Amino acid sequence: MRRPGTLACIFCLLAGLLIGGILPMPWDRDAVPASGSILTTPTSSSCAESADSSTVLDTQDNFPLLDTACYLLHVMKNRDYEALASLVHPQRGVTFTPYSTVDFDTDLTFTPDQIQNMDEDKTVYTWGITDGRGSLINMTMEQYFAAYVFNTDYTQASQIGVDRIIMSGNALENLTDAYPGCRFVDFCCPGTDPAYQGIDWYSLKLVFAPMESHWALVGIIHGQWTV
Repeated sequence: MRRPGTLACIFCLLAGLLIGGILPMPWDRDAVPASGSILTTPTSSSCAESADSSTVLDTQDNFPLLDTACYLLHVMKNRDYEALASLVHPQRGVTFTPYSTVDFDTDLTFTPDQIQNMDEDKTVYTWGITDGRGSLINMTMEQYFAAYVFNTDYTQASQIGVDRIIMSGNALENLTDAYPGCRFVDFCCPGTDPAYQGIDWYSLKLVFAPMESHWALVGIIHGQWTV
C-alpha cells in the first residue's frame, strides 16, 4: 500500500534508480559518492527464501523496500512512536547498534510495545561504549534516539544505498553477516565541513526482514567516522 506522505520521496528515488541504471556508478568505500546517487546491489536468494511461499511481497523489488524505509524516516522525524512501532517486527523486535558493528550480545533489542511507549520510558539503559572515549552510553530511549538514531535529518540524505554501505570508518561492517535473509537501506549524509576532510559524515542503516506482505524493521544501525 502506497503511503501519501512518501509520494514525492518515491518519485525522487525512481528517478535516481533510472539514472543509475543508465549510468552505473563505481563502488569505492573510501571515496565520497557523487551527490544524489542511489547505489544498489543485487539481492541474494536467501532473502526470498526466508519469506513464506505464499507471500505477495516480491523481495527482489526495491520499491516496496524503499517505500517503507522512506516512510520510516518521516515517522522518525515526527517522533511518531506509534507508527514506528507498527513497522517493527512483531516477534524479533528491533535491535539498536550505535557504531556500525552489530553485536547481539551487547546491542539492545526492543519490542513494538516498548517502542510505542518510548516517550514514557525513563529507564536509563546501557547501549554500548562511546567510540574514542570508552565511556558507557547510558541514556533513556528518547535520549539515545536523539543522539544515535535521528541525530540529523536523514530525510535530506544525499546518498542512499540499497543493500550497499556507502561510507565506513574503522568499525567492522558486519551487517550482512548479522542479518542473513534481510535487506537494508543506508541513508548517508556526507561530510560538509572542509576542515574535517569528509570524515564528519553520518549514516542511518535500516534493516528489514520480509513478512508475508510487507517489510518489517529489525535493525537500526548508526554510522559515523570511528577512530
